[in-house]
Amino acid sequence: MGASVTSLELSQALARSGVGPLYAVVGEEDYLRDQAVAALRVAALGSASDSGFNYDIFHGDDAAVEDVLACAAEIPVFAERRVVVYKTVEKLPAREGEKLLSYFSAPNDTTTLVVVAVKLDGRLKWTQALTKQAVSVSCAPLREAQLSTWIRQEAVALGVRMQDDAIQLLKEVGSESLYAVKRELEKLAAYVPSERTVQSAEVEALRGTEPGASVFDLMNAIGAHDHGRAMRILTRNVENGEAPLRILGALVWQYRRLWKLKEQMKSGGREGEAARTFRMDPSRVRGFFAQFPDTQLTQAFQWFLDTDSKLKGGSGSSPVRVMEDLLFRLCGQPSKPTASVERMQTASPAPRPSSSRPVSNVRTVTTRKR
Repeated sequence: MGASVTSLELSQALARSGVGPLYAVVGEEDYLRDQAVAALRVAALGSASDSGFNYDIFHGDDAAVEDVLACAAEIPVFAERRVVVYKTVEKLPAREGEKLLSYFSAPNDTTTLVVVAVKLDGRLKWTQALTKQAVSVSCAPLREAQLSTWIRQEAVALGVRMQDDAIQLLKEVGSESLYAVKRELEKLAAYVPSERTVQSAEVEALRGTEPGASVFDLMNAIGAHDHGRAMRILTRNVENGEAPLRILGALVWQYRRLWKLKEQMKSGGREGEAARTFRMDPSRVRGFFAQFPDTQLTQAFQWFLDTDSKLKGGSGSSPVRVMEDLLFRLCGQPSKPTASVERMQTASPAPRPSSSRPVSNVRTVTTRKR
């Protein structure tokens, strides 16, 4: 009881110890949550098509807790176990959640109850009891090295071979959602012959992004203070169907890599990794980094936070207009003189950075109703 595994470790843990009666699948990455639930279902019920007799899904925002508990108490039909999945429990009022306490202390031995949430409030009694009694499955966003490995493994499973630069480009998509990466890999598997190794140009083509319009090109435009080119790249991506929130996510991810590699260079790191990451000759790396002083990077992350809030509903401006304003700032150019922007800047000027480290909690998430 109370054990903890990551989503990537779950399958091995189930093979080693079998399936238990209570799990808490928690984390921001929706693909990993869904994969964890699927792994638990197969471990408990097998892959038989008739397993639906013993599989039920409830949602915290539209199902009564009493109905969930009644279902979890039922005897499985012609099987050893039943699985009850309780999603979006973070939407449960505290009083309703406390109705789960008695079940958590003595779960039904023939039922696997899977409680699923993006995040749990650790101050509540019922979430504390869940964490104590359940096997916790962490579905947090993958770290950079984990994301590279995950993309390679998923590509191999689909019969796709990829060059490093193609993986780097897909990692931009992964900054938003693993589901988005999975869709891109499936397109590559369908359209690129299996005997050919996928290059970045093919990833860009299938994503609908024209050459010269990737986040790498946008970074070069920002570094050169070329706001006209930055605006053209933004326009081209939006016309090709890219959501402004997704563009922001890719840009934030690239800035994080830039900051990390700058720190490594200060500690004696070589130009090779940075050159591969930013697709440039190693002799250009130091000059490129010099275009992004630490003070400007810190300010940029403050702007990212502000833009993220506006794109998620905190501004009356259109999403494209919000992104245009961000790019004008990043390029070192004043924003277009509109009354709404002037009021925004007067009412809430960009905050002064409090340290030399970047803000690290900007993340875009595509929500899906399940």
